[in-house]
Amino acid sequence: MQYQDILNTIQLELISKKHTGKVATYIPELAKIDPKKLGIHLYCINSGHYYFGDSNERFSIQSISKVFALTLAMSLYSDELFKRVDVEPSGDPFNSLIQLEYENGIPRNPFINAGALVISDMLISKLANPKKQFLEFIHKLTGEQSIGINPAVFNSEKAYSHRNAALLNLMKSFGNIKNDIETVLDFYIYQCAIEMSCEELAKAFMIYANGGKKLSTNDQILDPQKIKRINAIMQTCGFYDEAGEFSFRVGLPGKSGVGGGITAIHPGQYAVTVWSPILNPKGNSELGMFALERLTTLTGYSIF
Repeated sequence: MQYQDILNTIQLELISKKHTGKVATYIPELAKIDPKKLGIHLYCINSGHYYFGDSNERFSIQSISKVFALTLAMSLYSDELFKRVDVEPSGDPFNSLIQLEYENGIPRNPFINAGALVISDMLISKLANPKKQFLEFIHKLTGEQSIGINPAVFNSEKAYSHRNAALLNLMKSFGNIKNDIETVLDFYIYQCAIEMSCEELAKAFMIYANGGKKLSTNDQILDPQKIKRINAIMQTCGFYDEAGEFSFRVGLPGKSGVGGGITAIHPGQYAVTVWSPILNPKGNSELGMFALERLTTLTGYSIF
């Protein structure tokens, strides 16, 4: 497969692609990001790395971190984890409280905010130093020790986290949050404020394309059966209330973040990350969605 030729074609198409989206503004620090930033990095199991644009520039991974949190939690918990968070698509915005009220404080899936907050609570119960150990887990996946958080994004997000605090309080009232609310909120925002590049995210997501093994070292990070489940949740729930649209247009498991990143995987083939901060009304990267749709169209392969 001539991946670099395909990426070059996509790059040319993106330059002339009209868009109507906007950079995220509900976290003020994210509103400062240059909307013209654009990069992609594809890491192929068989042939290595292909990329263009701002693929080496770090950005706020935001909700892409939820995949790492779920992976770490699944390495520490058995199926009891899924008694506290479900695996169904939500069909509602990522920060909705209404569904949570109807369903007795059990979030629909681990990739909406309520679900990720429960996962954070569960990690706090198991880890002696959650922030340090979470970051170490990402360092292990990427082999890059310099990855950390953006303090400005962390502080900005924390100052405007009232709805997430409301989700936590509601779930606490149903008994589905065990630790101190402020501690859980702080850890959750810390995860979202981590900065990584397209290349680093593609390396980290290789375990989901490679049966749970880190490609560069062949270390088994997570059991293949659990990787299969994570990929299934990414396929059905990775894009908030636009998961069906992403499956229809792209046909890969993946996860988006309001920092403008999307990381997707083709099992047995590659991991790919695209970054463009311009978001559509559903909170997903508008150009990122288009780029990945073109990738599976031009290669002729998706999981379907």
